[in-house]
Amino acid sequence: MSDERYEDSQLYKIRHSAAHVMAEAMLERFPAAKIAIGPPIEDGFYYDFDLPAAINDEDIKWVEKRMKKLIAQRHSFTRREVTPAEARDIFQDQPYKLELIDDLVNGRQDDNGNPIAAPADSLTIYTQSNFTDLCRGPHVDSTEDINPKAVSISLRPPAGAYWRGDEKRRQLTRIYGTAWQTPEELRDYRARLAEAVKRDHRVLGEKLNLFVIDAMVGKGLPLWLPNGAVLRDTLERWLRDIQIERGYLPVVTPHLGNIELYKTSGHYPYYADSQYNPIDVDGDEFMLRPMNCPHHCRIYSSRPRSYRDLPLRYAEFGTVYRYEQSGELRGLTRVRGFTVDDAHLFVRPDQLLAEFMAVVKLIQHVFGALGMSDFRARIGTRDPDSDKYVGDNTLWEEATVAIVDACEELGLDYHIEPGEAAFYGPKLDFIVRDVLKREWQLGTVQVDYNLPERFDLEYVDSDNQRLRPVMIHRAPFGSLERFIGILIEHFAGAFPPWLAPVQAVIIPIRESHNNYAVEIEDLLKTRGMRAQADLQDRNMRSKIKQHRQMNIPWLLIVGDRDIENRTVSVRLRTDEDLGALPLAEFVGAARERINTYSQEIRL
Repeated sequence: MSDERYEDSQLYKIRHSAAHVMAEAMLERFPAAKIAIGPPIEDGFYYDFDLPAAINDEDIKWVEKRMKKLIAQRHSFTRREVTPAEARDIFQDQPYKLELIDDLVNGRQDDNGNPIAAPADSLTIYTQSNFTDLCRGPHVDSTEDINPKAVSISLRPPAGAYWRGDEKRRQLTRIYGTAWQTPEELRDYRARLAEAVKRDHRVLGEKLNLFVIDAMVGKGLPLWLPNGAVLRDTLERWLRDIQIERGYLPVVTPHLGNIELYKTSGHYPYYADSQYNPIDVDGDEFMLRPMNCPHHCRIYSSRPRSYRDLPLRYAEFGTVYRYEQSGELRGLTRVRGFTVDDAHLFVRPDQLLAEFMAVVKLIQHVFGALGMSDFRARIGTRDPDSDKYVGDNTLWEEATVAIVDACEELGLDYHIEPGEAAFYGPKLDFIVRDVLKREWQLGTVQVDYNLPERFDLEYVDSDNQRLRPVMIHRAPFGSLERFIGILIEHFAGAFPPWLAPVQAVIIPIRESHNNYAVEIEDLLKTRGMRAQADLQDRNMRSKIKQHRQMNIPWLLIVGDRDIENRTVSVRLRTDEDLGALPLAEFVGAARERINTYSQEIRL
């Protein structure tokens, strides 16, 4: 089990404290500004401001310079508990803080008015220098603990942020910053940031002809181009085969369902703000499905089940639909329609641990094959102060214990995080770190005693008793769209050979070599490779340059000598020239790389 969460680390405190220092400097630059919130985030922090005038680069430079002076003055961070009345007096000119105070005093609620936190009798404030903020902490003891040479701020997209994420509320100006413990860490971060720009999946998606977002089709609804469709299909086929080997049964369910289905499951109105409006069909209300699990529950209940039938493992690449606000949409990683590599396992209680562990091993296999071996596990449990969860407390405890036992048995590095559970049960999420050290929440496994209860699912035990199965929800990819967006950035568009939409391009030196190029193309296709002969009327060098830019793993140049000797001159997308290889040797070596899901392109 992991000993320290990011939220408990010194780096988190440094970034949280730097956010307060930035807010202080911003108020000196813009005395009439209204302050909103300023939390630490992955790799840094931000603060949202309601500014009286547009901010520019000169303002940013001034604020950054002023921050470093304030840090050097060694101001202490002091914590104080205050009454709600005192807090309102302190922040009487700050409307966003007053709204937060009201929420805390009245008890926080979700968008449907359901309580998610108990009312607060007292509040905490932190003060450093001339700045006081409504804040629960934690912070460093003094600005002396912040290294001024390891702090920088920037105004970078998205610079606008709606108050409380609601596009109907006022748009604020978000200033981002980053803070590290040493200047070397800051330099490394800046280098990774520059590399991330080069790897942006939205840019590479267009360059590599993978997908487009078309305004006439709609925001957040990607169109898959042939190259992207091949990439997506390859991933799907690969995971389907793995699942079938492990006893999963394929199912297919509709993209919409009667609203009563989602009321029974609890998804409606729990996800009301992220669901599309019901559709009237002959007097009945239907919805674009927000989840696949209710459909799978109905498949389970479509016939009587015996204890001998379990475990049942239903798998589907099921497309679901969520209403995401326009400002939150981003390429493939935040969309309005996405396909989940969903599976639901219906198991007996005595099978739960073994089945859960098998799912975790499957997810580990998937990540390993894609070169994503750097990951940690997070167990999401209920927030004890929240009423948003459904189901019996005893069943929740049993589910949580099963997940912890599985992690211990498998030796996983994990930590427990209250409040990260699904509304119907605890879950295990996999947090994967990519080559740029960015963390992504990908695969998830959830234990659920509640949906079987809601749908009255049963099986007949050996003594003819009717018992409830336990459900396991799992999705190694999470969603194909988001997963592929992350893969594009992880590999910078240079996919391993087995995933590359085009694995080999044959480039004839002259027109007289075209027939041999076509012959090789046909041979590679019969061997199950994705190959193309480039017969365009262009010179060889321009063809090589184009296909290298498209990240084709293998470029096969053919001329007179190759025709005579039945060879291909192999050049890699890295521009390494392997020289002439016998055609049969190339095919065998390439197939070996593909069949073993190797990351290596060198033969």
